[in-house]
Amino acid sequence: MSANSNPELARLQQEHRDLDAAIDALHQSPAPDLLRLQRLKERKLQLRDRIAFIEDQITPDIIA
Repeated sequence: MSANSNPELARLQQEHRDLDAAIDALHQSPAPDLLRLQRLKERKLQLRDRIAFIEDQITPDIIA
């Protein structure tokens, strides 16, 4: 099962990429809003954890 067959996973991955771009843009600004930057990074970590959880549910465990 790929991200294409799981709409939630695809949406989360897109949001993660969008946050990456927003964080980079904020870093480039002359006076970045540090609180906003922190909140964006926290949201990105939450997304990463949720993406990993969904991928673990999709990918079966291989017992060797």
